[in-house]
Amino acid sequence: MSFQSNQRPETGAFFARDRGWHAPALTPEYKTSILRSPQRPLLSLDGTISEITGPVFGHSMIGELDNDLIQNYARPGESAIGERIIVHGRVLDESARPVRGALLEFWQANAGGRYRHKKETYLAAIDPNFGGCGRTITDDDGHYAFRTVKPGPYPWPNGVNDWRPAHIHFSVFGHGFAQRLITQMYFEGDPMIWKCPIVQTIPDRAAIEQLIAPLDWGQTIPMDARAFKFDIVLRGRRSTLFENRLEGN
Repeated sequence: MSFQSNQRPETGAFFARDRGWHAPALTPEYKTSILRSPQRPLLSLDGTISEITGPVFGHSMIGELDNDLIQNYARPGESAIGERIIVHGRVLDESARPVRGALLEFWQANAGGRYRHKKETYLAAIDPNFGGCGRTITDDDGHYAFRTVKPGPYPWPNGVNDWRPAHIHFSVFGHGFAQRLITQMYFEGDPMIWKCPIVQTIPDRAAIEQLIAPLDWGQTIPMDARAFKFDIVLRGRRSTLFENRLEGN
């Protein structure tokens, strides 16, 4: 991935990938992976110039409330229902240097565990003031932040009684549409993380723990919102697990 850094480009060898760090593509306990996993040997294709160099994302494309999921779909004078939280962190390269100008998109279920989607079938109520999606761009220090409500867990038709723990989906773009990584963030202290069939496909407990955002008491806002910190590492020996790039880059 050729995300722009605010330091000189890396000229040395990249850290070796740890192939035992990420989940295998085929994990029958996670039933959807049976159809999603490759059936034939993978081919490596070079990106085109347009894929590599564009488009360039700028702050001008971000709306005033794009990073405020509590308000960005709410009716005037109203707000989303649920536990008010702040999620923040940094996007870093494999040498722990900040990555600026990365476009982050995030989406989630509402406080009751229901997505605002026409094909959603879970019986939890729809919150008319919560759209469940937003976006922001990292600053010069690689930092990002957004407000939202803590999502609820929900059942899904994988096994007889499988549930997804509370989580937020993240999409990280570089400076082209082909440069996209997708991951999920979980919440510290949630016992359902360790019961989730998707989480159980990850072979290394440390890799799972890297997807769990700890409570950041220092960034809470009194009488308003708690805060959770979630850093994203793009590649290297201990990159964040990206579900669309199982080798991590």
